[in-house]
Amino acid sequence: MSHKPNKLRRSLILPLLVLLLCVVAVALTGERLSPNGKNRELPSGQGVRLTAAASEPLPASISGAVNAATNDGAALAQAARQNAVRQNDLAWTFGKKQQRGWYIYVPLISRLIETEADTNSVEFATALARWQRTNGLAPSGILNGDTLYRMMETWQARRLKDRTPARPDQLVTVPTSEFYDSSRPDNLRQIERATYAAYKRMLAAAAADRVIEGHHLKIISAHRSREYQDNLRRKEPQAGSAGLAINSPHFTGRAIDLYVGGEPVETKDANRALQIRTRAYRWLVRHAERFGFRPYPYEPGHWEYVG
Repeated sequence: MSHKPNKLRRSLILPLLVLLLCVVAVALTGERLSPNGKNRELPSGQGVRLTAAASEPLPASISGAVNAATNDGAALAQAARQNAVRQNDLAWTFGKKQQRGWYIYVPLISRLIETEADTNSVEFATALARWQRTNGLAPSGILNGDTLYRMMETWQARRLKDRTPARPDQLVTVPTSEFYDSSRPDNLRQIERATYAAYKRMLAAAAADRVIEGHHLKIISAHRSREYQDNLRRKEPQAGSAGLAINSPHFTGRAIDLYVGGEPVETKDANRALQIRTRAYRWLVRHAERFGFRPYPYEPGHWEYVG
């Protein structure tokens, strides 16, 4: 009887094993997936769209390799290098406004993933991978499109849900000394009662921590009526959803804009990049939640009282 078929099978096994080991080795070294250029949007009305690399689920074979790679120093070092680039280069939009990178959101990101490490460090990549795993994402340690999308979704979900306009009896008029612009008339210095009490507690804590300099944490804007907001929109017809909201949380009297540096109402990247570096803003990121305030991620000075 001829044994040639058996010899043929044995001759094929070794090359196949070598090929399989090569595939696994490439995956474990953190080989990057190429960008697919697709857009992702948050649920209706939240106005965030991302364009980024790896915005679809990873294939199961690669995902398993990435899971293993998050415990590998070389893979995490590669993730750190990727983060150093993507924090300035990731292309996405907020509302209709083009964004480049996620460096403006670093304080919020660091708070969310519970690390103070530099964004280009292995420690940051490790903390990010842990957060990704907890939130059902491939724990690559790379802050890519899917991850930023999920973070934005998380922050937006924590914001004020009830947009019912405040009744007059729910509002208090704040002294001019507590506003950035002391010339504002009485009707533009009103805040919902519980929100104001929480703000005063938070302000006292910030003062005790000595983070207030000059006008920092003074109120820029609080309650705005729907009529007042509509008038602003008529004056600025090109205002996007990230600018003058049609259903603004300011209607409730529970949203306040605080001065955290720079130009008070300017939302250009250069101004926001300045604001997020101030001690006042970074203090708010770390401590505002214990007083009941949650951030609107696009505007560093905008905070909403959820109680």
